Amino acid sequence: MISLVVHGGAWNIPDELVDAHRHGVLQAVKVGWGILSKGGSAVDAVEAAIKYMEDDETFDAGRGSFINAAGEVELDASIMNGKTFRAGAVAAVQNVRNPISLARSVMEESELVLLVGIGATRFAREHGIPTCRQDDLITNRELERWREAQRNGHQLTKEAFRRKKVPVGTVGAVALDRGGTVASGTSTGGTPNKYPGRVGDAPLIGAGTYADNAIGGVSTTGWGESMIKVVLAKTVIDFIQKFDGDVEKAANEGIKVLARKAEGYGGVIALTRGGEIGVSFNTPRMARAYISSEMKVPFVAV
Repeated sequence: MISLVVHGGAWNIPDELVDAHRHGVLQAVKVGWGILSKGGSAVDAVEAAIKYMEDDETFDAGRGSFINAAGEVELDASIMNGKTFRAGAVAAVQNVRNPISLARSVMEESELVLLVGIGATRFAREHGIPTCRQDDLITNRELERWREAQRNGHQLTKEAFRRKKVPVGTVGAVALDRGGTVASGTSTGGTPNKYPGRVGDAPLIGAGTYADNAIGGVSTTGWGESMIKVVLAKTVIDFIQKFDGDVEKAANEGIKVLARKAEGYGGVIALTRGGEIGVSFNTPRMARAYISSEMKVPFVAV
């Protein structure tokens, strides 16, 4: 069985944004499935699905990402190949439209795992990853949101995250290909009006992304600081193994750990080495879509 699951954020998604989120994750899963169903690799499918969402202004990734307190866009992304255990990640990188492609380049063209800031942008230029202007990443919606935050002196507090009203449009994908390789990836613009240089779980292997051909793959979304504390992606992987491949139970237990130990919120997507898919979240809504070779059409929900 081949499988693909994607997410587009877990938070209190407003009614007026539901259709855009539903459309975005559905199109992303179709893009990735077009690769997998023709015998393409899990890594290719994950990158393509995430790139689609990075280019979709609906989500907090790539163009349309949140603007930090200094008026800049800083992006984070990671990707992992469960067959080779190679991984690549970038954090607080600027002037790159598709950080997931840069993360893949780090994974495949170096022995590094994580590059940040100016170093990540330099690596992009050296390895042919297209760069862009800051203005190319900023949308009118996010500019107005940032101006309002500046006027009101808005700071993201722990209580704000507890109320689950902080927009968290992180995107991610996990795939299993015909060769049995599992790949996982995650991409984000962080949180609105974040402190410059802030990094959440998305670019951290084990917290936001993890893949192991012997077990499965996971991508997370939500309050990054809490997910880092419980190493959520790897925690769900361990649960998959503990529960003999019961991926839905593993995902649910991971979210319980997140809430109990770190008072966190968010969601996870996961799949097993056999292609079974699991999703769990403790927010009002989560944008997700998935398909496997046992399904005729994708499942999509927000």
